[in-house]
Amino acid sequence: MKLSHFGFDLPPELLAEYPSENRDESRLMVLNRKDQTIEHKQFKDLINYFDEDDVMILNNTKVFPARLYGNKEKTGARIEVFLLRELNEEQRLWDVLVDPARKIRIGNKLYFGEDESLVAEVIDNTTSRGRTLRFLYDGSYKEFRIKLNELGQTPLPKYIKRDVEPEDEERYQTIFAKNEGAVAAPTAGLHFSKHLLKRLEIKGINFAEVTLHVGLGTFNPVEVEDLSKHKMDSEEIKIGPEAVEIINRGIKERRRVCAVGTTAMRTIESAVSSSGLLNEMDGWTNKFIFPPYDFSIANCMVTNFHTPKSTLLMMISAFAGHDFVMEAYQEAIKEKYKFYSYGDAMLIL
Repeated sequence: MKLSHFGFDLPPELLAEYPSENRDESRLMVLNRKDQTIEHKQFKDLINYFDEDDVMILNNTKVFPARLYGNKEKTGARIEVFLLRELNEEQRLWDVLVDPARKIRIGNKLYFGEDESLVAEVIDNTTSRGRTLRFLYDGSYKEFRIKLNELGQTPLPKYIKRDVEPEDEERYQTIFAKNEGAVAAPTAGLHFSKHLLKRLEIKGINFAEVTLHVGLGTFNPVEVEDLSKHKMDSEEIKIGPEAVEIINRGIKERRRVCAVGTTAMRTIESAVSSSGLLNEMDGWTNKFIFPPYDFSIANCMVTNFHTPKSTLLMMISAFAGHDFVMEAYQEAIKEKYKFYSYGDAMLIL
């Protein structure tokens, strides 16, 4: 399939600026692949589609406050620094994006905080907006990370034009977030409330936790018409023995095995054994899933509504069928579902 197959007109007012008032009361569109039917529900109705010993695969990555604002030495120009990944703990080296990039050259220093106690020196150019920074801070590594968290802001996606508000710190994080390392939330998981998780647990649903630290590469635009030529950025993943045991048992017993989110799906599809079961893994994935693709592990998934021509839309089209997904998206637009990170959800059976 080609890039142009995934274009559609998305009214800007359907991009969600705020989350729903309650996590599990966002809307839920249910797609049944076998019957080719579409239902309109609330997210808390999800429980009605699962039975005892079914499996839900959750991405337990935790978003860290990756967006910093500093001032350039001498000129005092305000510069946004978006932390992407730590390269070297001892030397405090980080890959970052800077904005405006044209003002930031190798050798420049940036000062952060009112007391300017945190300083960063630019030591390399990586891409047009990318830089490598060495942070300078008088304190232990633990104190340095605390300082970064104090100065950083919740990294809401750029399409959200408003300022970060106090509730974003909690709402742009899943309630099962544990392993810090993501610069964007695994958004399908944002719809789960403590109450809904407890109800699912009581019903006998088994939860398997995996980790994929979401990077900005997931959201990079696809700029080639031939999808086989698009390269995904690598993201760190971890699948432990407990998750493998729960998921493989679900497969063998022919249970419903549900990937919560495209990140959970990418994680498990990156670690498939030759027998079609899940392997443990601790490493990196740059897997790009687009039609046609045969999925090995999950037989259902929860996902948000994605933007045109995105790699995320391509994955769910591979899972549910391109024409069915595009039909569902037109229905979502007509019914005024909310799209993207703080938007509504879809369950694909």
